[in-house]
Amino acid sequence: MVGYLLQHENVWDYPRPPRVEPVHARIEVEADGHLVAACDQALRVLETSHPPTVYLPWEAFPEGLLVPSSTRSTWCEFKGRASYLDIVLPGTRRTAAGWTYAAPVAPYEALARHVAIYPSRVDACRIDGVPVQAQAGDFYGGWITPNIEGPFKGGPGTMGW
Repeated sequence: MVGYLLQHENVWDYPRPPRVEPVHARIEVEADGHLVAACDQALRVLETSHPPTVYLPWEAFPEGLLVPSSTRSTWCEFKGRASYLDIVLPGTRRTAAGWTYAAPVAPYEALARHVAIYPSRVDACRIDGVPVQAQAGDFYGGWITPNIEGPFKGGPGTMGW
């Protein structure tokens, strides 16, 4: 996807069931003064009413930074079982900062060996240098950039939409 931040998108135009597509942009994640992930090719999941959820390849994270979380797993009706991951840095642990699908179901197999990060659980996420705003709530983990418009599901009173 060329010019990711130039393309205006409304989340109500996204499909259901969700679609997975590549993101050809520089993705960066920071926590506690450390660049904890960076890559130039990620994936995003688009689903009606949600800002895109960005999935970075495992290789974007330094070895040993991500560890299984004690947080229970969850089930997505489309993608399968999600397992949560903590980010461990010297002197700190970001509990359930992200999640992964070890064995995503068809047609979401491309998400295997990828990690989604909650922007609200790290200090910063950026796409091509532009700061990401976290989606409200503690469920979806969408990445809001200036080119994405809502209203977005996730905040108080929106779960029943």
